[in-house]
Order: sequence, then C-alpha cells, then structure tokens
Amino acid sequence: MPGGLALAVLASASMLVLSSPADARPAQMTAGIDNRFSDNIRRSADNEQSDVETRATLGIDYQSDPGTCNAGLSGNLGYGYWWDKSYDARTYTDLGFDGNCKLTDGLLWRLSDELHDVTLNTRAADTPDNTTRKNVVSTGPQYTIRLGALDNLVFSALYENTEYNQASEPDSNRVIGSAAWNHLFDQTLTGGLSASTNRARLDTGEDIDRNTVSLTFTKTWPATRLSGALGVSELKSSLGSVSQTSNGFVGNLSLQREINPSADFYLDLSRELTDQNSTYDVQYEGYTFNLQETSGVRVTTVRAGIIKRYSDGSNLNTSVSADRSEYLRSGDQEDRSSLSLDYAHPIVEQLSLSLSGKLSYLKFQQDNRDDRIVNLLAGLTYQASRRFSLVGRIGHNNRVSDDPTQEYQENWISLGLDYQFL
Repeated sequence: MPGGLALAVLASASMLVLSSPADARPAQMTAGIDNRFSDNIRRSADNEQSDVETRATLGIDYQSDPGTCNAGLSGNLGYGYWWDKSYDARTYTDLGFDGNCKLTDGLLWRLSDELHDVTLNTRAADTPDNTTRKNVVSTGPQYTIRLGALDNLVFSALYENTEYNQASEPDSNRVIGSAAWNHLFDQTLTGGLSASTNRARLDTGEDIDRNTVSLTFTKTWPATRLSGALGVSELKSSLGSVSQTSNGFVGNLSLQREINPSADFYLDLSRELTDQNSTYDVQYEGYTFNLQETSGVRVTTVRAGIIKRYSDGSNLNTSVSADRSEYLRSGDQEDRSSLSLDYAHPIVEQLSLSLSGKLSYLKFQQDNRDDRIVNLLAGLTYQASRRFSLVGRIGHNNRVSDDPTQEYQENWISLGLDYQFL
C-alpha cells in the first residue's frame, strides 16, 4: 500500500475511534466482477488484437457524523487480468480521503489523500500502458479567529507530497501557506480577501513558486448559488541557472441553479497558473495534465451542464466542457472540448436501461494536429435483489486523427455482477 494511502487509512481508523460509535454511520461497501471483450484491446491503428479483461472491484463510501473528528473515504480499488496477455495484470485506483480533528477552539488539523490513475500522454490512446498512479497526500493545521459576528480570519499551512508510480515522472514536496479574511455582508452575501504562497520542490531539482492574491465572494438566492474568486498570480520555475516567470489574472466561478423542481443547471469556470504535481486535475474532474510536458502550466477550464429528472424515474445529464493547457516551458498548447449525454431509464421494476455518448475534439498546437474521439455505450442492469445486480454493456470507441498512427476503432461488450455488502 502506498505510504500516502496508508497514512490516510490509519488516520481514518483513528478518527472513527475518536468519534462516538453511536453517531457514526456504517460504511457502504460494494464488490463487483466484470468480463470485457474488446476487438482492439490495444486501440491500435493496425494489427488489431482481441482480448478479454476480467476485472474485480471493491468500492467503499463512508462519511462520519459531525463530531470532534470527521472523516470521509470513498472510491474504488480494482484488479484486472487479460487472458491473452495483452497487458500485464494491474491494479486500478480511484480513492479519496478527507479528514480533520478539532484540537482546540478554532484550531483544526487536516489530512487528505487523493489516489488516482492518470494519463501519461494526452496525444496517445487511453490504454493501461498510457497511465500511471498519482498519489497526493497533504496535512497541516487551520486556525480560525472570529472578529465578532460578521468577520473572521482563517490561517492555514499544509505540507503536500505528490508521488507517481511511473519512475519517469517527477515526485515533489511542497509547503502551502494561506491567509483569508471573510466578511458577512448579509444573510445571502459573503466576501473577502485571500492570499497564498506555494513552494514546491521536484525530485528533478526544479523549484516551482506560486503566489496568489484574490478577492472572494459567495451569493445565494432562493434557487441559486454563485461563488468565486478573482485575483492575480505569479508562478516562477527554476532549474539550475534557468528560470522562468509567468503572471496574470486567475480566478474561478461556480454557479448552481435550480431551474425547476425536476431540473438543475451548473456552470464552473477556472483560470489558474499551476503545475502537473498539483491537485488541479482532482478539483476539476475530467481535466488531464499531459505528463510528457514540463511542469508549469496555465489552465483554463469551462464546465456546464443540465441534470433533468422525469416523473417515470428517468434522468438525463447533458454536459459540455472546454479546456486549454498552455505549458509554460515548452510553449506548447493543447485544447480539448467535449459534449456528453447520459440517460438512464427504468424499463420495468427490476430492469433499467442506460445510454451514454461523448464527442471530444482535441487540438495539439505544436504538432498542428486535430483529433476527434467518439465514445458510445448502451447497458442493461437487472436488480436481482436489494444487494445483487447483473450488468451488461456494449460500446464503440473511435478516434480520427491527423496522425494516422493514433487512429483506432474499438467495439466491446461486457458482462458483470455487483454485490452490496452493507
């Protein structure tokens, strides 16, 4: 077990002991096994090879009740085996832990761990050979000083360690310090000022320093919540005698609105100066760093979607996204935009249908290359009992590229079993 994850699990156990057993809710645990046949398992432009992957998965979802110590742990661990040896057997990881303990009035100690599989090279197909494991563990104190009923000051310090399973990717240690002032203007509006400094050292010897000052706000209406930050940031990277400094406006905006009782809308915007060892890819799900590039990057992301629920139990999730990654040292730029549709419909009491489609466009400026990726999926789920279900899926993946060596077509089918223990 990686050191960061072990630390998080131990901390979770200690927090469960400290919390009142009567207040803690039991964890939800699931187990599943899935067999997936693909007619192009390596997603290759030629020499297509078929294979079957058998994957066993264990999932957990736990959130402690509020108390002196609080902990949350959720995600999945999996193990995959390919019968015709297309890939070596491997583990899959997607786990997140977050916890804190109140030491004294106003003083918390925080601990978090994010363990995920990430893409190595965004220019290549998404296969097991093109992934590595990224583990980010952070810990440190947070102290809140209340300045009356309307104002407070928040100070925090974090030590953060990032490790990749791939030896070629640089690990890092960093220290993050921040201070924020928050003011309650009325029951619906808060605002403030925050400043942070971020000092990272990669095991390649590269230093990355980032300083940011921002104005923050949160505004609520009966059916709408709007929050965000706007500021300036400076990022300086140095390796030996070579250094580079970049600066500019940064910020984020998050909007959630209830359109009506059966439909919700969301919009997330972000522009940041960051690096590939940060947790930005966790904060903005779906964003991917290209780990073949250098560490400093200017990232602009947009996420928007509508979630619609129907009276027959069906639901439709429509989302659009756009990302731009500007890698500061190499000068390379990557753009990705996508449209996704996910639909779920109960056919009869125990049988449900799921449909999913995603269309993505990628542009790699340095290579003067455009790609188009299509992902289609249809599935049936039979709920045999309250805890046991059978799942069958069929899908098609296709990539068209200006680089013929990166094109592929894949058809696949899978059959799996899921069981909920708790």
